[in-house]
Amino acid sequence: MGMGVNVREAIAKRAAEEIKDGMVVNLGIGIPTLVANYIPPNINVMFHAENGVLGTGPAPLTGEEDANLCNAGGIPMTVVPGASYFDSTMAFGIIRRGLLDVTILGAFEVSEKGDLANWIVPGKIVSGMGGAVDLAQKAKKVIVLMNHTDKYGNSKIVRECSLPLTAEKCVNLIITDMAVIEITNEGLQLIEVKEPYSVDEVIKATGAPLHVPDYVK
Repeated sequence: MGMGVNVREAIAKRAAEEIKDGMVVNLGIGIPTLVANYIPPNINVMFHAENGVLGTGPAPLTGEEDANLCNAGGIPMTVVPGASYFDSTMAFGIIRRGLLDVTILGAFEVSEKGDLANWIVPGKIVSGMGGAVDLAQKAKKVIVLMNHTDKYGNSKIVRECSLPLTAEKCVNLIITDMAVIEITNEGLQLIEVKEPYSVDEVIKATGAPLHVPDYVK
């Protein structure tokens, strides 16, 4: 069972609430790309692309693409006023110096300690890990957007990741089609439950212990 368009959009919209004025943000491929569409006009944010752009804008209209402008996933993009271009060495220098406020990534699995597995499924052909390792290790805040469970109904939030890790103890916040979960030193903390799900359904769908505070949004 795939994820409906409106579910993907709802996840992206919720993630956009985590972005504050003046931040430098990197968006991964997949659902994270959609986050840019939900940033309110009064919030100034500089989106960073690993292939050498700071200040990427929304997707271009069909027919208005610039052949020289694409993001790290090879998708056509635009730039905003004040944008700058540089080589990928500089792009990774920005990441490795810890200058990114937020990175928003997809994932196959996240553990209760915040370990991230998002770059390879054994036996599948992958294009490579891209900037994921550096982004996950170095960004000030790491937000993962994903389905709560895989297509077989298995939880993607687990005690221990079974897939090769991208980085250890790096994820701060998980936003899924069912819930928003924060990763703390004490483990997983339930922050919000999405309509139409109940707290119990979220607990059942989570493959690791979940702390439920007295108040859940």
